[in-house]
Amino acid sequence: MGLWLPSVVLLLCSAGFLALSSAAPANTSASFSFKENFDIMFAEDHFRTSPDGQIWYLYLDKKTGCGFQTRQRYRFGWFSMKLKLVGGDSAGVVTAYYMCSDLDAAPDRDELDFEFLGNRTGQPYTIQTNVYKSGIGGREMRHTLWFDPTQDFHTYSILWNTHRIVFYVDRVAIRVYKNNGKPNNFFPSGKPMYMFSSIWNADDWATRGGLEKTDWKKAPFVSSYKDFHADGCQWKDPFPACVSTTTEHWWDQYEVWSLTDGQQEDFSWVGRNLVIYDYCKDTERYPKLPEECLL
Repeated sequence: MGLWLPSVVLLLCSAGFLALSSAAPANTSASFSFKENFDIMFAEDHFRTSPDGQIWYLYLDKKTGCGFQTRQRYRFGWFSMKLKLVGGDSAGVVTAYYMCSDLDAAPDRDELDFEFLGNRTGQPYTIQTNVYKSGIGGREMRHTLWFDPTQDFHTYSILWNTHRIVFYVDRVAIRVYKNNGKPNNFFPSGKPMYMFSSIWNADDWATRGGLEKTDWKKAPFVSSYKDFHADGCQWKDPFPACVSTTTEHWWDQYEVWSLTDGQQEDFSWVGRNLVIYDYCKDTERYPKLPEECLL
């Protein structure tokens, strides 16, 4: 894609990265090998690793896609993964990277989504983020990106505490979902979540509303992953100590309840230039906007 950023924006992105890095001590994040921390959800024959085991590949063909999940559940924290998306003609293909409270699409699940919607060759990728609570979603936002996500690995992260959920791309906040100030009754906070990723065919809706269908002659479609980091409260039954505090964890201290000035400038630039859909502005779909839109 050909979106150009002026040098001042690149400097702001660097400033935002430094601000967040200073809030997250390097020795508090844990990077995990695949076998130690993940299980394949389905179609194990569509999963591969690099020879050193550090890069993981999910394949999609006309038969099936593939997916994996963490063995551990978390309640609150910082979660990130580096992804390189399907290149070329990927219309109809969705790569999903998300947190969910259940191992299947349970009707009362909580969920935090990154979904990467494929494209026809030469068209920009679209990132869709969404929030579910008790099985209800409909909180979609869609963004384009300031880089080509198929050419190299980029980092996609979720910060989750009781005050806010922030979706980051390369440490730049692209979406802030608030629960501070006035309480948000549509805020997932009570259920621990697994981390998942998958690749699947969604040509009934994913590209131009389903107008562009998957070209199976281009299969297999491959998405790539590495460097999963989780710094969160691990859920332990029967009743864990996963409570949000302001003292024990950097990801819930006062400093990360809001964006820094540098991060806010990045976030504002993203809002002006890269947002292509925001449910809070869709008055045709929501004549009465959901209450969290007013936060």
